[in-house]
Amino acid sequence: MTKEERQGAILDSLMKSGSAQVTELSASLRVSSVTIRKDLTELEKEGKLYRSHGKAIYIYPFGCNQPASEDEIPYSDEKLAIGREAAKLISNDDSIVLASGTTVHALAQCIYSSDKLTVVTSSLQVTETLALRDNIEVIQLGGMVRPHNLSVVGKYSESLLQNLSLSKLFLGVDGIDFDYGITTPDLREATLNRKMMQAAQQTIVLADSSKFGRRGFAKICNVDDIDMLVTDNKIPASARRWLEENGIELVVAGE
Repeated sequence: MTKEERQGAILDSLMKSGSAQVTELSASLRVSSVTIRKDLTELEKEGKLYRSHGKAIYIYPFGCNQPASEDEIPYSDEKLAIGREAAKLISNDDSIVLASGTTVHALAQCIYSSDKLTVVTSSLQVTETLALRDNIEVIQLGGMVRPHNLSVVGKYSESLLQNLSLSKLFLGVDGIDFDYGITTPDLREATLNRKMMQAAQQTIVLADSSKFGRRGFAKICNVDDIDMLVTDNKIPASARRWLEENGIELVVAGE
């Protein structure tokens, strides 16, 4: 069995069971524990699994359930790469807020914490992903559920945010137009996103390169109101220049 075949077998096993001990993988594949650990290290660097206390845990790109809508399928590789880069921005003992959207959900898949982490979120998918992970305390905002992306909106969510002080907001968006601003398809979500920005010290937008030059229905804010943008390496050169000239920190996954 080649290394590629062995690593494929490891991922197949993890997809079925969710996790596996190193000793179990070693026995089933008839190789040493040292070889399995090397394979797991490579697969973890590729963002395909997470290692914890002698076992491997499979990372599902968009959770254990089926996508909430078909718009999760395009740019899935880019979204996961963005999620991995964004996860590196989370500090020990952080208190963060995660908005909704497929790229934010991809970030949630990549969050594991060895220290206490508090996550406030409007996304039911994010809560489902993070609620049982060690050292992560999740505060689920309440309100009316949007079935399109399984997130909540409304006055209940907004009122809770008024009493919170958070370090970072990770915001998914539908469009980035440098003249018009940053947008989302839902007016209620745009209002909630602005409340999130007010509660957070730093606003970090997560957006794949397809979002540049697009306008959604509801405006959240101007582009220069954000602090950082995380995107993939297909970002247009003109967009890169604009962000740099306007003092917005840019993180490009894959560079």
